[in-house]
Amino acid sequence: MYTLQELTDKVNNYIDNNIYEQEPKRLYEPINYILSLGGKRVRPVLMLLAYNLYKDNVDDILNNAVALETYHNFTLLHDDLMDKSDMRRGNPTVHKKWDENTAILSGDAMLTLAYKLFAANNLNYGTKEMQDSYRHAEQTFIDATVGVCEGQQYDMDFEKRDDVTEVEYMEMIRLKTSLLLAAALKIGAQLANAPERDAELLYNFGEKIGLAFQLQDDVLDVFGDTVFFKKKLGADIVDNKKTFLLIKALERSEGTNKECLKDWISKENFDPEEKIKAVTNIYIKVNVKEIAEERINALFMEAITSLNDIQIEETKKAALHDFADKLLKRNH
Repeated sequence: MYTLQELTDKVNNYIDNNIYEQEPKRLYEPINYILSLGGKRVRPVLMLLAYNLYKDNVDDILNNAVALETYHNFTLLHDDLMDKSDMRRGNPTVHKKWDENTAILSGDAMLTLAYKLFAANNLNYGTKEMQDSYRHAEQTFIDATVGVCEGQQYDMDFEKRDDVTEVEYMEMIRLKTSLLLAAALKIGAQLANAPERDAELLYNFGEKIGLAFQLQDDVLDVFGDTVFFKKKLGADIVDNKKTFLLIKALERSEGTNKECLKDWISKENFDPEEKIKAVTNIYIKVNVKEIAEERINALFMEAITSLNDIQIEETKKAALHDFADKLLKRNH
């Protein structure tokens, strides 16, 4: 079995050695640029990990794994444009380094290249059984890419609403955040021709870990360690982001606390630091941090239960256990 670091190195080497040198350069340079900014490569590594549970030749599906990473970075490129973000991973975003039209067109090309890259080794699946496995994996990939767009639309819709429910929020983050993690694991298993039950258990593991990760992000944006994360806390509060914390606070607060919270949400002119302090105090009073942490722990246990139900040697699942621990046991 490969380690997380070994698989990460494989993905990075593949990307470094397969840069797009086609013309016109202004179309492809932004693609190479955003892919070169790095990141943890979580999604392609998960695909390779799932495949490696059943087969050793992970190099055979590197193009599929990098296809998912290409799609993920396409979503980041367009997210940055929609959010008007200036920086991505410590570097200027594509629309800042070039311009908005370039970001749109290069993003469109990335989406197409992701599908092209995923289909690149279709002919290697010669038998009918393997062709069926490939088609199932391809459908999982397509469904996930559409689902992420649906999640993004929900997130945009929520910006204009003050009545977002917990159920709606959980579905939005499932689509926008956890779906690609779940799909990466399922695709890896499908390409390895694993039992369908195992593929579904891996999907559930990834989905629950992804949900827990996003809820943890909500908590850390308010209650995290500024030294550890090297960023100011409270950005979600300032932007009125419909996070789990805000939704639960609106649901649980009463009287003066509720009126105060609604007042801060409706204000157009305010001191950011004052708003962060006031809203955080309300969060503390209604115990939303503790509620979120309980949900995170429950989702984590659901994920581990799914992983434990897969009938293969425990030593083979060690890297996935390690992944879950590293993703969720961050400094609080």
